[in-house]
Amino acid sequence: MPDTTQTNEFEFKTEIKQLLEIITHSLYTSREIFVRELVSNASDALDKIRFESARGTDLKDSDLPLEIRITADKDNKTLTITDTGIGMTRDELVENIGTIAKSGSAEFIRQAMADKDNSSNIIGRFGVGFYSVFMAASKVVITTRSMAADAAPIRWESDGLGTYRIEETAEDMPRGTSMEIHLKEDAEEFADPDRIKSVIKKHSNFITFPIFVGDDKVNTIPALWREPKFSITKEQYKEFYEFLTFDSKDPLDTLHFSVDAPVQFSSLVFIPEQSYDFLGQDRDDYGLDLYVRRVLIQSKYKDLIPQYLGFLKGVVDTEDLPLNISRETLQENLLINKISSTLTKQVLSRLKKLAEDEPETYATFWNTHSKTFKLGYSDFANKDRFAELLRFNSSVHDDNTGLRSLDEYIENAREDQKEIYYISGPSREAVSLNPHLEIFRKKGIEVLYLYEPIDEFVMDSVRTYKEFTFTATEHADLEALGKYENKDEEKPVQEMSEEEAVDFPGFLERIKAILGDRAEDVRVSKRLSASPACLVSPDGGISSQMQKMMQMITKDTSVPKKVFEVNQDHSLIRNLFRIFKADAEDPYLTQTIEQLYESSLLMDGYLSDPHAMVGRINDLLEKSSGWYTEINKI
Repeated sequence: MPDTTQTNEFEFKTEIKQLLEIITHSLYTSREIFVRELVSNASDALDKIRFESARGTDLKDSDLPLEIRITADKDNKTLTITDTGIGMTRDELVENIGTIAKSGSAEFIRQAMADKDNSSNIIGRFGVGFYSVFMAASKVVITTRSMAADAAPIRWESDGLGTYRIEETAEDMPRGTSMEIHLKEDAEEFADPDRIKSVIKKHSNFITFPIFVGDDKVNTIPALWREPKFSITKEQYKEFYEFLTFDSKDPLDTLHFSVDAPVQFSSLVFIPEQSYDFLGQDRDDYGLDLYVRRVLIQSKYKDLIPQYLGFLKGVVDTEDLPLNISRETLQENLLINKISSTLTKQVLSRLKKLAEDEPETYATFWNTHSKTFKLGYSDFANKDRFAELLRFNSSVHDDNTGLRSLDEYIENAREDQKEIYYISGPSREAVSLNPHLEIFRKKGIEVLYLYEPIDEFVMDSVRTYKEFTFTATEHADLEALGKYENKDEEKPVQEMSEEEAVDFPGFLERIKAILGDRAEDVRVSKRLSASPACLVSPDGGISSQMQKMMQMITKDTSVPKKVFEVNQDHSLIRNLFRIFKADAEDPYLTQTIEQLYESSLLMDGYLSDPHAMVGRINDLLEKSSGWYTEINKI
C-alpha cells in the first residue's frame, strides 16, 4: 500500500493534456454534456457496489441507500455531485480517473482538432467522461472513500491545466464519491437547480438509481422499455409517450420488445395518431433516442430506423455498445446496422398484424402516415414486407376513401391475369375521366388509382408482387385484355363498308399530316370505347405521370411525342371521316383534329398554354350553335 499521508502532484499524460487544452479553450456549446457524463460515472459506481453486495462482499456503510445527490449553489457558484457507490482508493484514483479517456481521447482529439467548431457536439460520443467537466469548471475537487472497510478518504484536485494533486484527507465521509465543481464565470448557469434538473431529464432521466437535485427526485419516469410488458399498464405507456412527445393524445399503437440476437437491445416505440410531418417540411427530422444502459447517447438518432419509418417515436437501449459509441467506428456501425435491420423487421411485422387484426386502426395509420411510409420503395431488403402493407384507392370503390391491399387486388383479379394495373392522376374525378380506363371498365378489370407523385416511384421500384407485375394502364397488353369477355353491355357499332375500310388509312395519314412532328404516330385505338381519342406513350416507354415528374426534375418544359390513337367507332371520328372523304383539306377537319389533340394533352397534363385551345373551342361552339339553330329551325 502507498503512503497515504503523503501529498503528491502528478502531471497528466501527453494525450490528456491535449484533450484538456481542447476542452478548456475550444468548447463553448453543449456544455451540459458534462453533467450527463458525471452522472453516468456515478451510476456505474452504484452498479459496481450493487454487484459487490449481491455476491456477499463485506462493504463499508452497507446500509447506505444507493443514490445520486446533486447540490447547485448559486451563491458559491459550485455544483456538487455525490454518489454512494463503490468509491476509490488512492491507487485507483491515479489509475482510474480518465480510464475511459484512455481509449477514446486520441480519436476525439483527432476529430476535434479537425473541426473545432463542432467538437463540443462530439464529446459525448467519445466517452471522454470525467474530463468533460473542464468545459465548465475552473477547478474540480473529488473526495472519495472506497468500499473497503479500512479505506481512508482521499482528495483529488485539479484546475485542468496540466497537473493534479492527490492527498489523504481528515474529512470523515461515508463510502462513495463527491465531486465539487467550481464553475467558470461563463458557466454559472449550472449553479441553478432548475438548469440541472432540465439536463437530468433530458440526458439521464432513466438512470436506475434515484437522482436528487436538492430535495427533489428528478428521474421520476421509469425506463419502461426495461420492464416486462405484462407488468406495464396502458396508463403507464400513455404517461411515457406524453413525456417523450408532449402529445396529449393516445398513441395509435405501441411496440415494446426486447431482442437477444443478432444484437441485444430493448425498444419502446410508438406510432402517433397524428403526423408531425407538416407539409413535408419535417420529413428529415426523425429518429429514435439511443440509450446505452439507460444513458441517452443521442436523441433522434436517424441510423436506428429508415426514413420511411420516420413517423415512429421512441427509444432504443442496448448493452452491446460502449458509452463511447464512436470508439470503434466499423464495429459500431455494424451493431447499429444490425439494430436498425432487426427493428425495421419488427415494426413491419407489427404493422402487418395490425392490418390483419385491426383493419380500421391500420386504415387510420395509412391515412396519417402513408406519405412517409411510401418512401420505403427503396428498401429492397424488405420489398415484400413493404409491398404487402401498401394500400390504394381503386376502381372498385365508390369514393376516394376506400383502401385496397395488393393481396385483395390479386384475389379480385381475372383468371390468368398476372398484372396489377394502375393509373395516376391528381384526384379520383380526374382519373375516372381518363380514356385509358375505358377498356378496363368494359372488361371488368380492377385498376389501382394513384393520386400522389411518389406512388409512381413505388410502382417503378417494387415492380412485382407475388408473380404479378405492376403495369400502367397505358402500357397494358391490349391483345391479352381482348381475351377477357366484356362485363359491360357493348353499344351497337355501325360497321364500316369495304370502301370506308379502304379509305380510313388515308384519313389517319391526314391526321398525321395535321399534327406533324407533334405525334409519334397515328393509329386506330383498341382501348377506347367512350372517348374519341387519346395519347399513348410509345411502346416500352415510361408512364405519362413518371415522364412528367422526370421533366419537372430536369426543368424540361417540352411536350413529349406520343402516339395519337383515335376511336374509329366514335360518332365524332366517323363524322370527321365523312368530312375527310368530302374534302381532305376542309379547315373544320384541321380545327377539330387540333382540338382533339390539345384536349388529349390537357387530360395528360401537358397543355401549358390553353389560350389557343379556348379560342378554338369558342369558334367551334359558334359554328355548332349556328348549325343547331338551322337544324331545329330556331
